[in-house]
Amino acid sequence: MKERTFRMTDEEGIQVHIYEWLPDQENIHGVVQISHGMAETARRYHRLAQSLTAQGYAVYANDHRGHGLTAATPDDLGDPGENGFYWMEEDLVLLSRWIHEHYAALPLYILGHSMGSFIVQKLMYDHPDLYDGFILSGTNGPRGLLQAGERLAQLQRRLRGPMHRSLLLNALVFGPFNRGLPRPRATRFDWLSRDPEEVALFVNDPYCARLASVRFYVHFFQLLIEIHRPDCMRRIPKDKPVYLFSGDRDPVGAYGKGVRKLYEQYQRLQLQDIEIKLYPDARHETLNDTNREEVTADILDWLQRHCPVPK
Repeated sequence: MKERTFRMTDEEGIQVHIYEWLPDQENIHGVVQISHGMAETARRYHRLAQSLTAQGYAVYANDHRGHGLTAATPDDLGDPGENGFYWMEEDLVLLSRWIHEHYAALPLYILGHSMGSFIVQKLMYDHPDLYDGFILSGTNGPRGLLQAGERLAQLQRRLRGPMHRSLLLNALVFGPFNRGLPRPRATRFDWLSRDPEEVALFVNDPYCARLASVRFYVHFFQLLIEIHRPDCMRRIPKDKPVYLFSGDRDPVGAYGKGVRKLYEQYQRLQLQDIEIKLYPDARHETLNDTNREEVTADILDWLQRHCPVPK
């Protein structure tokens, strides 16, 4: 696999850090773009990129605003700026258009994990023509209490300022996630994976597990409310394939219930090609869980069934 990094400047002058992973051979037959999750970096998808490039796919992933090497300083980690989720989407689009310029004849698929999957859900109705298919990992459908969460985040913003790192909001969002796990629990991030080495890699990564700013939560709740509004979801094209996968012990997807709810919504919208896979006992990061080889093989199978390979 050939690897390099580069930067693109978005409309606000932010230097967006991008990873490029290419097959060693020249016959690339498709491109996969990755939208990573909250409090992590695109670098964590290096192992997936190795598997994808081995099968002839070019892979691109940028660090979102407030994440990884796109964050200007360590103090900026967890804060994407004002209207951060709008700009995270715009930065994905910026990279997608660059990919189309450089691989004009090839199909482009986008994979979003967790927070990144919610941004991809927005791309599905904002910019569907840029993509030939969508893969949603560790995602969820509509849920309650989002308006209450937004009101609390707005209140904390008024009282403490937009850059405040709220332990209260963090506890409300992530606090319950470890409760359904067997004891002993080594860390507060055991809900990510059954593999303790993978959890340790996340915990010890200086670019991961940072507390988000109050304004991050304000705009995050707004995004989660918007993406499941009926008028937005009706704009999703019916002919683009969608693949949802998650662990059935993933609290982000309500232990599979929220993922199934989203799948059923897509069915009601009459999407023509929608698939779902829930992995028994797997947790949030199925790509880093003990069954990761199975998960990766299923992604490759889905891609191979949807991406025409030149003869």
